[in-house]
Amino acid sequence: MTPENLLSHLFPNGHDVTFDGEYFAGPAGEVSVIGTRDRAAIGAALSFRMAGEVLRICREHPGRPILLLVDTLGQKMSRRDETICLNAYIAHLAKCLDVARRRGHRIIGLVYGEAVSAGFLSSSMLADACYALPGAEVKVMNLPAMSRVTKIPLERLEELSTTSAVFAPGVANYIAMGAVRGVWEGDLARCLQDALADHDDPDTDRRREDGEARGGRTLARRVSAHVRGDAA
Repeated sequence: MTPENLLSHLFPNGHDVTFDGEYFAGPAGEVSVIGTRDRAAIGAALSFRMAGEVLRICREHPGRPILLLVDTLGQKMSRRDETICLNAYIAHLAKCLDVARRRGHRIIGLVYGEAVSAGFLSSSMLADACYALPGAEVKVMNLPAMSRVTKIPLERLEELSTTSAVFAPGVANYIAMGAVRGVWEGDLARCLQDALADHDDPDTDRRREDGEARGGRTLARRVSAHVRGDAA
């Protein structure tokens, strides 16, 4: 689904979202939209632009909900972006989203295309809740790359991925882990309204509980509880 078609389904009464290459943003009724298209690679310039829009919304529209529409192949693989510290730009975007949440902005992420690696981690994973459309692709690292980084043989990772959602890509596995709350189908405008009405405490992260209940992350909640208890 193109972002133009998606916006028309999400906001049947119209919107004022404008497009500029791989980036788009603007108001849609009482919601502010920020998004990327065409599997955009998140480089320094794009992440800085997105962060600036988040801060502008905080400044000019206190408390307004933010909808992040995600279609990204991950961070931009270029020498220039790495040289000027792309990781710091992506971290800046993540911090701006956290500031918005703590100031009362309800943030919803919706993966309508691809969501890969840091492009996903610094956007929808920082939202109050992340959802996906049918056919969307979600993955942080594919198994061959994971094998190179962890030095675990690919065959062993492939074996683990058959029984553990942590080692496998795909929307279903991220739902099982609690990272994606659900799939939106049918009336997308109603799905958005329901998501905005499902308020969470900005200081509360329920993904561990969801992952445990769904069988995708069976130890995360208990381990984190032990760590917090030991620290106290």
